[in-house]
Amino acid sequence: MKIKVLGPGCPKCEQTAKIVQEAVAASGVAAEVEKVTDIMEIAKHGIFVTPGIIIDNEVKSTGKVPTKEEILAWLQTGGQP
Repeated sequence: MKIKVLGPGCPKCEQTAKIVQEAVAASGVAAEVEKVTDIMEIAKHGIFVTPGIIIDNEVKSTGKVPTKEEILAWLQTGGQP
């Protein structure tokens, strides 16, 4: 599973990255987490409000910090909503 956390490094983006890492560790799912901070790269994914989360090339969240429970649910369903 490939997870991208998109954001320029604002506090909400950093909080989102931390929660994603915690959720991945708690789930036991094999996942690669990548932080994307380049604004042009973020825009290429169609995300214009950060933070954003993409799991296996599917946008899961934009503009808010998701809960650990939300992220765990995405991880347990293989990235499906």
